[in-house]
Amino acid sequence: MASLSAAPVATVDDEPRVPVTILTGYLGAGKTTLLNRILSEDHGRRYAVIVNEFGEIGIDGDLVASADLGTREELFEMNNGCICCTVRGDLIRTLHGLLGKAGGGGKFDAIIIETTGLADPGPVLQTFFVDPFLAARTFVDSVTTLVDAKHVLLRLEDSREAVAQIAFADQIVVNKSELVGEDELRAIAARLNQLNPLASVHLARRADVALERILGRGAFDLARMAALDLAPADDHVHDEHCGHRHQTAAQPAEARRPRHDESIVSVSLRAMKPLDGPRFDAWISELVATRGADILRAKGIIDVAGEVRRLVVQSVHMLLEGDYQRPWQALERRSSRLVLIGRHLDQAALQADFDACAAAEV
Repeated sequence: MASLSAAPVATVDDEPRVPVTILTGYLGAGKTTLLNRILSEDHGRRYAVIVNEFGEIGIDGDLVASADLGTREELFEMNNGCICCTVRGDLIRTLHGLLGKAGGGGKFDAIIIETTGLADPGPVLQTFFVDPFLAARTFVDSVTTLVDAKHVLLRLEDSREAVAQIAFADQIVVNKSELVGEDELRAIAARLNQLNPLASVHLARRADVALERILGRGAFDLARMAALDLAPADDHVHDEHCGHRHQTAAQPAEARRPRHDESIVSVSLRAMKPLDGPRFDAWISELVATRGADILRAKGIIDVAGEVRRLVVQSVHMLLEGDYQRPWQALERRSSRLVLIGRHLDQAALQADFDACAAAEV
């Protein structure tokens, strides 16, 4: 687990690290359609693409369009199992070979990994942090999840993988939006926000979302999180139309969980008093070390006592990173906000522990 004060990973021979987009989503959501759009549009960028399928006979590789493999894109097909568990070693070997052959990655502007629809993207995401070779040569730009608007609410009821794909997302593309009405779109948006209030949501038809809205945005990059808004403003009007999940400390934890999913929930913590830096560091480090299997994602902006800059933290399972980013602005209301997405999280207990990190009043 990385320390909150860990230094940035050094690049190799001063070469810029290659951005990686992890493209995930349940079966039939439209991942290959979006991938084909990325590869066929006239953007002048070179992509290396890794396509993973479940089963021994590859099909998706034949469905991925490429005008000139070897000059603009290079396709690697892995079809001997689920990328998130049985072939993660193959993924690492494929990436090592790709980056080694490309002279440190300079041949490619970016790498896209399309996972099978049955994959939990968490272990794929972790790969880029636990492997030193990849950490020095790549960085995760985003985990982009596609969902089928017609079926997503049903899939979130009967598929743990579909829920995990939403939980890990930095960005969600609600595809096939033309197949449902406005009321259902609002219900989908509310449900997605309930599971993952951190992700931006884009509506699309045949995966026609503008590429500049989902690629090269640094959605996962810690250095780009300084503008992150983890909670609604205090003057926001909360009602049945706002789309935010409403929580109060007085509500029992079970009452806040959606009735059709008692596994993965999102918990929002807030503290108005400055936090003691070492105390918060020790608490969150112990939390992800002991509960990392249950905490899928976490992101936070922390007001540390005596510090003029905002501490930005995030975690993926037991991998934790943090750094001081931009200074607090003169008219900005300072507070600490932490959003946790995971299984069997106790809002009241976590808020109490968060509050216990408060710095002593002088």
